[in-house]
Amino acid sequence: MSRGDGPRVLVVEDEATMRESIVRTLDRSGYAARGLPDGAALEETLDGFRPDLVVLDVMLPGRDGFRLLDVVRDRTDAGIVMVTARDALDDRLRDLDSGADDYVVKPFLLEELTSRVQAVLRRRGRTPTALVVGDLVIDEEAGVATRAGAPLKLTATELRLLRYLAEQRGRLVSKNQILTQVWGYDAYDPNLVEVHLSALRRKLEAHGPRIVHTSRGLGYTLRPAEEDA
Repeated sequence: MSRGDGPRVLVVEDEATMRESIVRTLDRSGYAARGLPDGAALEETLDGFRPDLVVLDVMLPGRDGFRLLDVVRDRTDAGIVMVTARDALDDRLRDLDSGADDYVVKPFLLEELTSRVQAVLRRRGRTPTALVVGDLVIDEEAGVATRAGAPLKLTATELRLLRYLAEQRGRLVSKNQILTQVWGYDAYDPNLVEVHLSALRRKLEAHGPRIVHTSRGLGYTLRPAEEDA
């Protein structure tokens, strides 16, 4: 079961390890994600799950992704991101000409797929601006965050940092990853991360138990308090 309570995403991928990795990544980013192995499972699930978006592999057993794309289009108004191992230009164009909103080519980074999912949902007006993780509510567009209902007085950098950690909930992230994603570069003093994390922790822990944890020499993990219970 997904822990996410955001937009609903179906992941149709026959390779189990890949499918589980995509679902887990989307789940940690706040989506309500569910994985399916083939077209038969997709058809059984569509009406009850009512997805906002479908991640659809092209190479599937039985009916391929192009044929299933028509099924999704006929029965839902969901966005569609195609996944293909074929990187020829005509295949990419066929994806889009067939009615897909976007595509990714294997091998790909999970962060790239998540970004494309977010972009398609945003264009379709399906992505809420607020991210809810445990007792945290983070709305970067509005420039506000709360914990347990109490407003957090964060700087713009602290808000971006909190949003990134919340999007990676449960996942260990290194200082270099944080520098790249929050500041936009990795060739800089990693002590910058420690300084801002220390300030962010003080503000978070004024309203509840510690939720940003350090793995010495490795990085940091945001883990909501109820997940430690």
